[in-house]
Amino acid sequence: MQAAETLAPAPVAPDEAGTRLDKWLCQRLPELSRTRVKALIETGHVAEAGATVTDASARVKPGQAFTVAVPPGEAAEPEPQAMDLAVVYEDDDLVVIDKPAGLVIHPAPGSPDRTLVNALLAHCGESLSGIGGVRRPGIVHRLDKDTSGLLVAAKSDRAHRGLAQQFAEHTIDRAYKAVVWGLPHPRNGEIAGNIGRSPADRKKMALVEHGGKFALTRYTVLRAYAGGAVSLVECRLATGRTHQIRVHMTSLGHPLVGDSTYGRSRAGRLKVLNGEVRERLKTFPRQALHAYRLGFSHPSSGEWLKFERNMPSDINLLLKFLEAI
Repeated sequence: MQAAETLAPAPVAPDEAGTRLDKWLCQRLPELSRTRVKALIETGHVAEAGATVTDASARVKPGQAFTVAVPPGEAAEPEPQAMDLAVVYEDDDLVVIDKPAGLVIHPAPGSPDRTLVNALLAHCGESLSGIGGVRRPGIVHRLDKDTSGLLVAAKSDRAHRGLAQQFAEHTIDRAYKAVVWGLPHPRNGEIAGNIGRSPADRKKMALVEHGGKFALTRYTVLRAYAGGAVSLVECRLATGRTHQIRVHMTSLGHPLVGDSTYGRSRAGRLKVLNGEVRERLKTFPRQALHAYRLGFSHPSSGEWLKFERNMPSDINLLLKFLEAI
């Protein structure tokens, strides 16, 4: 059996006193992500003077010396499953995917396999980022199952750390296009408010007065259709919260077409449409949301990378139908 690798960074310097242990170790061991460092601490793989340390939030003191036993990567529970992936860009550090609607990011109840994780395990093999001692793709952000578009995954701990930091600092350039009910006014604006679990339905997210996390979405109306009954809107994320665009546009009174969770249209909007148009919009099978732009600094070279992808065929066909009205 392969032995654990023991890492012994230099002792804590006087000017580092008071730093959280997990943060200090990340600074000294940049090849490990903070997620993995925290997991190693909490599972008893970090010691100081021979004594195991399990508190990731402990404050370090000058002169303390720590050792980290990094176990060999374990096989991920998800099985590799070869699937067709639309790979937009790939190198030794990361891979950018144009995710189709309907593809779940990782295994979960109801979706045990055939997920992006399974596909990446087959596509990337041993080059995947090891998180928490488990060999699996470094998923640093997610798209909802029925949202299509660009997503980046890390293939090394260093890349995972660098990308995660950019997402945490909100320096990632992310833009989406959505088809929404109605015509937002003004045509350019911002939607701000804390997003958390809905107190009325724990399966949904909502704007909440207490708790939650701050979220900011900037939107621009690109085009109105059917006399303003529906619109194509660009949404740019200043933050990244669960269901952020769907919740924010709904709070503005303009839910996404096809969104069965948040997007039930108002009867008045449907009455002004003829039967064929009304039926096409009512039966659109998923939220009409596509992550069309993704930009970030490469975690190794620092080069700014920017990717854009056209609308997928289902939304594109809907827009062409609306244009012809």
